Amino acid sequence: MPPRPTMKNSLRAIERAFADIEKQLAGLARRVRRAERAAQAKASPARRRHQRLSPKRRAQLKLQGRYMTAMRQLKPRQKARVRAVKEKKGFEAAIRAAKKLADN
Repeated sequence: MPPRPTMKNSLRAIERAFADIEKQLAGLARRVRRAERAAQAKASPARRRHQRLSPKRRAQLKLQGRYMTAMRQLKPRQKARVRAVKEKKGFEAAIRAAKKLADN
């Protein structure tokens, strides 16, 4: 005849069973939340407002991009000189100055 399980062993088995159930429920909750987010994303896609750029603003942004590209490769002292040129003469002169300094 096999030995009878003690009360302590029975309680441990019950605790293990509850822990297993808790893990399973946590995993299920994660999957449910993920499914809810996916359903929500499909139901109402986030629409981004596409702001129209005027030709003048687009040209300004392109010029700024060229300026930033030219500035990226300069040392701090050279950047300060180019900034001074930009303040006095504008972006295009600053870009020319930055390219000239970068070539040296």
